[in-house]
Amino acid sequence: MCGIVGYIGDRDLTSILLVGLERLSYRGYDSAGIAVISDGELSCWKKPGKIHALNEALKNMIIQGQVGIGHTRWATHGEPNEVNAHPQLSQSRRVAVVHNGIIENYLELKSKLKKEGHIFLSQTDTEIIVHLIERYLQDDLESAVELAAKDLVGSLAIAVVAEDDPDKIVVYKKGSPLVIGVGKGENYIASDVNAIISHTKNIIYLDDGELAIIEKNNYTIKRNGKIINKEIQTVKWDAVISDKNGYEHYMLKEIYEQAIVVRKLISKYLQNNKVHFKSLKLDKEELAKIKRFIIQACGTSWHSGLLGKYLIEKYTRIPTEVDISSEFRYRDIITEGNKIVVAISQSGETADTLACIREAKSKFFKVLSFVNVKGSSIDRESDGVIYTHSGPEIGVASTKNYVAQLVSLYLFMVHLGILKWTLDEEKVDVMLNNLRRLPEQIDKILQQTDHIKKIAKKYAKSKEFIFVGRGVNYPTALEGALKLKELSYIHAAGYPAGELKHGPIALIDENLPVVCIAPQSETYDKMISNIQEIRARKGKTIVIATEGDENIKEYADDILYIPLCPEDLTPVLAVIPLQLLAYYIALELNCDVDQPRNLAKSVTVE
Repeated sequence: MCGIVGYIGDRDLTSILLVGLERLSYRGYDSAGIAVISDGELSCWKKPGKIHALNEALKNMIIQGQVGIGHTRWATHGEPNEVNAHPQLSQSRRVAVVHNGIIENYLELKSKLKKEGHIFLSQTDTEIIVHLIERYLQDDLESAVELAAKDLVGSLAIAVVAEDDPDKIVVYKKGSPLVIGVGKGENYIASDVNAIISHTKNIIYLDDGELAIIEKNNYTIKRNGKIINKEIQTVKWDAVISDKNGYEHYMLKEIYEQAIVVRKLISKYLQNNKVHFKSLKLDKEELAKIKRFIIQACGTSWHSGLLGKYLIEKYTRIPTEVDISSEFRYRDIITEGNKIVVAISQSGETADTLACIREAKSKFFKVLSFVNVKGSSIDRESDGVIYTHSGPEIGVASTKNYVAQLVSLYLFMVHLGILKWTLDEEKVDVMLNNLRRLPEQIDKILQQTDHIKKIAKKYAKSKEFIFVGRGVNYPTALEGALKLKELSYIHAAGYPAGELKHGPIALIDENLPVVCIAPQSETYDKMISNIQEIRARKGKTIVIATEGDENIKEYADDILYIPLCPEDLTPVLAVIPLQLLAYYIALELNCDVDQPRNLAKSVTVE
């Protein structure tokens, strides 16, 4: 899950590469580097650490050139240092490669190449690629890249430049994302659109097994040696969407955008009080016959999938399983019956989720995906898609897309309930009206930031946290714990509240804060009992409660209120104060909230 950018043209090459890398830094920020060909000579600069270290190293330099590639790294093989940073150079230093992915057979290839006399300097699997290309470089760069790709097992998106073929960038995609940006008298390549959207909105999404030759006034795409034509797609969002717009951090901006996102989803998918999914593709008769759903996702998306299970089973009576993607593909899946696999992903490039889709389709399952990025691999490989329409999310810790996933799943559940005749018109009207009130309620929660800051300051020095919830808010507890871990590096764990007595309660003492998600619900009385159990052992309780709940004051050390809403929608509201709590605790600890250590936004490795 690294970021790749490349440019060929007459504009300021260095600026385009560095800005592109900055926009891709959510994919990895352990090191960064660029390689440029100027007057037929290849030069390379790279630095460990975040992009600003490379910027500082280059700020007083004038770099000429018309072709170059850049890379920001999330380390897999080899520690983050200058030697392991990309671009990786060939032994002759005449070829440079940047790579996103993992080469699974690199040890075998490395051993073979060493016997042939190749000398390796780094610990990376990527260095294998550039040695192979140099080995095969006889006539042209294109042929060498093609031959090298045949030797490689694993996932890879690569971009290559060479002194001996200085007027082109050659790229190859298998398993990891790569796009071409089409300009006039210039062209671009990148891991995703965000890196180049300031320069062009005309995008070509490469598919697995495709090789492209990018030149100043032309591009050629090949598959198995044959030229193919691919549609140019126009990206409709603007670069300004990816800016901070006056907020201190991307994450804070994205938290405050959540009401806008919900309004957008309602306007997109509700027409005349009916749910319409134009991108769904699966016909109504097909959906109505589904006997079981298998949801698979990773991280935050898995938490939204857990809520999806509650909603689908409750309102449509269709049995639903939820799997973590990295485990799903190792199951011996029972294929009988009318089942559908549901994949949930923000980026649409999550390697584990993508692998699950391919496994499911190999067993003749239909795949329905909830995805944010149009044109992503998961989008293109699914039988049907529901877009979550949250826009670019730059902060590594997902916020607005989580809420977008919850609302999209809720709308899908309503749609399905109508098809299955498990929801009548009157019930649907009530549910949709409640949904329409969410944006205003979200804005109301965001007015509590000063109060949340005080609570964050109070508990920021705690060594660990527990989060507990029941029913639809058990996933909220998991998500709250994950946010705190991601941002502050404080150990946090989420549990079903009823499971406290089966082990976790042993951890509770006067130093342990417990976040209790206890809005008005069917399980409210049970949650009060759990809170009393915590208080009896001197645990500190931070309670998410419904406005107007005076009773809760007797049991809570600190309270964060959310507006009254139906139980099924409380996860949308309850997660927002938890996002802010994690954010402000991280600030108290001087953590980088947009780029937490060891994490990346788009997880394209397994």
